[in-house]
Amino acid sequence: MKLRPFASWPALMGGASLVVASLWPLQAHALFDDDEARKAILDLRQKFDAYRQDTDAKLGRLMNESRDAGTASQRSMLELSNQNEQLRAEIARLRGQNEQLARDVAELQRQQKDVQAGVDARLRQVEPAKVSLDGAEFTATPEEKRDYDAAMELLRKSDFAGASSAYAGFLRRFPGSGYTPSALYWLGNAQYANRAYKEAIESHRRLVAQYPSHQRTPEAMLAMANSQIELKDGKGAQRTLETLVRTYPQSEAAAAGRERLAKIR
Repeated sequence: MKLRPFASWPALMGGASLVVASLWPLQAHALFDDDEARKAILDLRQKFDAYRQDTDAKLGRLMNESRDAGTASQRSMLELSNQNEQLRAEIARLRGQNEQLARDVAELQRQQKDVQAGVDARLRQVEPAKVSLDGAEFTATPEEKRDYDAAMELLRKSDFAGASSAYAGFLRRFPGSGYTPSALYWLGNAQYANRAYKEAIESHRRLVAQYPSHQRTPEAMLAMANSQIELKDGKGAQRTLETLVRTYPQSEAAAAGRERLAKIR
C-alpha cells in the first residue's frame, strides 16, 4: 500500500483553523449555558432565602399570635374565675339579705299580731257586748259588766253593806244601763239583808214602777211586802201582796203572796 504524503503546512493550518472555527460556537455556547445556570441557581437561592425568611416571619407571627391567644385565653379564664367568685359572693350576700328579710317579715307579722291583739283587747274594753240576763237581752260596755259582776260577787260573799254601796254606785254611773232592773232588785235584797228596810222598799218600788214587765218585778213586789212586814206595816204589805196577785197571777211570787195574804188578813 502506498502512503500519501502529508499536506503542506498552510493547508494543515488552514484545516486547523477550520476545525477551531467550527468548534468555537460550541465552546461559546457551553460557556453561556454555565453562566445562565449559575445565574438561575443564584436566583433560585435568593428566592429560596426570601421564601425561607418569609416563612420564618409568618411562623414567628403565628407563634406570637398563638402565644398572645394563649395569654388572652388565660386572662379570659382568670377573669371568668374572678367573675364567678364575685357572682358566688353576690349570691351569698343576696341569700343572707333574703334570710334577714324573712326574719324581719316574721318579726313584723308577730308585732302586727301583738298590736292587733292589743287593739282587740282595748276594743273589748270599750265596745258594747250583747248580754242576756233575767230574761232580757241588751248591750253593755265591758265596764258596766265588770262593775255589775263585782257587786254580785260582794253579795255572794254576804257582804251586804259592800254590795249595797256597789249597786248604788253602779246605778249612779250607768243610769240607762240594761243592768238597771236587775241591779235595783239585788240592791233592794242587799238592803233588806242589811236590815235597811225603807231603802229596800224604795229600791224595789223603783223597779216595779219603771220596769213592770221585767222578770224580777213580781219577786220585787213580794220582797217589798216582806220589808213592810218587818216595819210593822201590815196594811201596806197587804195592799202590795194583793196588787202582786192581781197583776202577776201566774208568777211564783204571786203563789207565795197568796199564802202570805192568808196569814196577815
